[in-house]
Amino acid sequence: MDDTDFIYSNSHLEQIATDVLRFAREKGASDAVVGVSEGSGLSVTVRRGNLDTVERNQDKSIGLTVFIGKKRGSATTSDFSETSLRQAVDAAYNIACFTAEDDAAGLPEPELLERHPQDLSLYHHWDIDASQAMELAKRCEQAAFDVDSRISNSEGANIQVSHSHFIAANSDGFLGGYPYSSHSLSMVPIASESGDMQRDYWFTASRNPSELKLPESVGRYAAERALMRLGGQRITTRKCPVLFEAPMAIGLISTFVRAVSGGSLYRKSTFLLDSLNKAVFPEHINLLEDPHLIGAMGSAPFDDEGVRTVRRKVVDEGVVQGYFLSSYSARRLGMQTTGNAGGSHNLIFSSTTTGNEDDYEAMLRKMNTGLVVTELLGQGINVVTGDYSRGASGYWVENGVVQYPVQEITIAGNLKDMFAHIVAVGADTLIRGGKQTGSILIEEMTVAGA
Repeated sequence: MDDTDFIYSNSHLEQIATDVLRFAREKGASDAVVGVSEGSGLSVTVRRGNLDTVERNQDKSIGLTVFIGKKRGSATTSDFSETSLRQAVDAAYNIACFTAEDDAAGLPEPELLERHPQDLSLYHHWDIDASQAMELAKRCEQAAFDVDSRISNSEGANIQVSHSHFIAANSDGFLGGYPYSSHSLSMVPIASESGDMQRDYWFTASRNPSELKLPESVGRYAAERALMRLGGQRITTRKCPVLFEAPMAIGLISTFVRAVSGGSLYRKSTFLLDSLNKAVFPEHINLLEDPHLIGAMGSAPFDDEGVRTVRRKVVDEGVVQGYFLSSYSARRLGMQTTGNAGGSHNLIFSSTTTGNEDDYEAMLRKMNTGLVVTELLGQGINVVTGDYSRGASGYWVENGVVQYPVQEITIAGNLKDMFAHIVAVGADTLIRGGKQTGSILIEEMTVAGA
C-alpha cells in the first residue's frame, strides 16, 4: 500500500475500530459492529480537447451498529475524534433502546468469520497527477475524433482514480480489512449526420492501472459504436428472437441476483420465490460465484459482516443451487448466510454449449433474424411478477447480418420465460464490475414499435 494515498495508517484504523467497540461495551451494548474507512480519488474530464473538470476527494467515515439483546441501532460519523466516536455510540445505543426486538438481528456466527483472509491483490496504486490524466483523456477523445469526420462533438473523456482502505470489527473478535483500488477510463462521443445525432460510450476499468485498455482503443471503439447508430429506424410490432449485447446481458444477471437475494425472498417480493433446487434456466446454463479471483473487481476474502466468502455454483445445469444471503436475511428464512452481505462476488455466467468460435458475429448467425439490443432505457422491471418492459435501441438483423440501426422501440416479456428460453451465451465475454457474461440470446420476446 502506498502511504501517500491515505492520511490514516492501517493500524490507526484498527485502533479506532477497537475504541468504538470498547465504548459500546462501556455504554452497555451486548454486541457491536463497526466499519472504519478512508479513501482518496481523482477525476479528470476533457471535452473537445480542453480540460473540463478536475475533482479530488479525500473521504473518511465510520459506521457502527450496537445491539441490546435483539434490539439494534446504527449511527455514522466522519469525525475520528474520541468525542465524536462516543457521541456516535451514544446515538446508536439510544436508537436501539427505542427499537422493537427482532429475532433475526445479531452478529454472524463466530465460526463463519474469516480470521485469516488471503491477499487477493485488490490494491494497485496509480501514480498519476491531474496533468498526466488530462493527457490520457485527450488521447482518448482525439482517437474518437480521428475515426470519422461525423464524430464532431463529445460529452468528454474521463479518467477516474480511486484508492481506499478499511477496517471492520465486531465484538466477537473479528478484526480485518484491506486496501483496494478502482481505476477507469471512459469516452462518450457524439456522431451527427443530416440532422441525426447519436451518442454512445465505452470504458475500461480495473484495479490495476496497467491492465486498462489503451486510451486510443477506447476512443476508437466508442466512436465506432456511435457511428453505427446513425440512421436509426423504427420497426413494426412483432415477436422475434432478441440478442442482448454483453453489456446489456450483464443487466439480466443483476436482475436474477436481485430476485434470489435475501431481502426479496423473506419479503416474498420476487418471482423466484422458493426457487432453490428448481430449474430456472435451461440445462446448458451455469452461474459460478468465485470471490477469490486475484485482482478482480468483485473479489473479497470476506463479506460486509466479516463472513468468509466461498467459491460455489449458484446455478448448475439450469438449477438454482443457492441464494445470496446475509446473516439477517438467512435467519429470516431459517437458513445460513452465504457470505453475501453487501452483494455478490465475481459472477460468471456461461453455457456448456458455448465454444471459442461463438463470437458476436457467430451469435448473429445463430439468431438469424431478430433484434440486437445495445441500449436499454427506463426501469420497467417488476421483480415481484417478473414482468419486463423497457425502451430499447439496437440493430435489426436478417440472415445473420446487421441490416440497420433500430430506435424508439420497447421490448417486453416475463423474466421467468426469458431465463427459461435462453438459447445461447456468446464467447464475446465482457466483465463489468463483479459480473461476467457474453451476449445472451433469448428465443422470443415482444418488440413494440411503430
